Amino acid sequence: MDNIKYELIIFWSDSDDSFIVEVPELAGCKADGETYEEAIFNAKIVISEWIETARNMGREIPKPKGKLMYA
Repeated sequence: MDNIKYELIIFWSDSDDSFIVEVPELAGCKADGETYEEAIFNAKIVISEWIETARNMGREIPKPKGKLMYA
């Protein structure tokens, strides 16, 4: 679980009163936490669960691309 290579976008959300983590390479994969560290910890769990679910459903698992560039 500590060998996550997907890009994480982490930001504070006032409306949620927590840190939000988005994993853009894995559709719909998001997590949150009261602290920055907790949000990352939760994201690792959600990424693992996302991959496990995709495997069980026979869906393709995207390979990590590293840093994504946005226009």
